[in-house]
Amino acid sequence: MDSIDQERAKLAADAERELVRLWRAWRTIHEMCQDRGYELSEDEVRISLDTFRDRFADASGAPDRKKMTTSFKPTNDMLKKYTPLPTASNPNPVPQIGTIWIEFSTETAGIGVKPMRLFVHHITDHKFYTGILVTQAPVTPTALKLIPSVSHEATIETFQEQDLLVNITHHELVPKHIPLSAEEKKKLLERYRLKESQLPRIQTADPVAKYLGLRRGQVVKIIRKSETAGRYASYRWAI
Repeated sequence: MDSIDQERAKLAADAERELVRLWRAWRTIHEMCQDRGYELSEDEVRISLDTFRDRFADASGAPDRKKMTTSFKPTNDMLKKYTPLPTASNPNPVPQIGTIWIEFSTETAGIGVKPMRLFVHHITDHKFYTGILVTQAPVTPTALKLIPSVSHEATIETFQEQDLLVNITHHELVPKHIPLSAEEKKKLLERYRLKESQLPRIQTADPVAKYLGLRRGQVVKIIRKSETAGRYASYRWAI
């Protein structure tokens, strides 16, 4: 094999490794959206590597991130879970959730203000409720400051590809986390005569909380295995 053939073989191997990495991240993102409650078919979630290659690889066999954009609508159950309780001033509350947009950044260096601003504008201009930007490198602190500035219009989340190669919720040591609806939260606090601030807390930056998109004020039910009780539930308040 001459040097040209060796170089071609190396490029092909590098492209295949990159494709497999992106396929794993793609599957985790889809599993995450399904676990949050968005409408996805099993075929979308369980996409094979060959199907992924057919859809998203370029002529060289490398993944084309520009093609890897997708969006999902919430299920009826998700709409119900994210609908606030009626009040005297708001007797017919609307769901605090909507369509999610997911984009894989083509930037190989740190995500600065310009690419983040473009992403934020896309989310707000197209009226997406949530936007997830999957990056190859970290987002700079300055770029992150753009996210709170549009919090009244949309929820912006960021994940690095390397953090999506494995679905952390599939690990045997990670217990099941189930976000409660506003009604379920109310019943829980009434049953135990508690204020939400009396519950143990979970940071919204916690990896599982971030995976589920937990918001401040939400309560999550955590189901753990027990050698004596079989299973038991605890509750945490997101802050």
